[in-house]
Amino acid sequence: MSILAAIRREEKKVKKQLAKLQHDLIGLQSAAKALGKTASRDITRAKKHVLSAKGRARISKAMKERWAKVRAQAKKTAA
Repeated sequence: MSILAAIRREEKKVKKQLAKLQHDLIGLQSAAKALGKTASRDITRAKKHVLSAKGRARISKAMKERWAKVRAQAKKTAA
């Protein structure tokens, strides 16, 4: 078995895979086209929600107040 024959076999195999992938791609594109504009949009990364320092401080304060209330309630029930 020569190296050239092995290379040609691999080439045929890869071409066959490429043809299958192209066929699949055409099918997906036609399905997207059938769905209309909803499917033709580019997939974008979700926008990150940024929280301001003031917002973080408010949340932190509220959490501390909630936990203080929980601790106070625990002390009442333990006593």
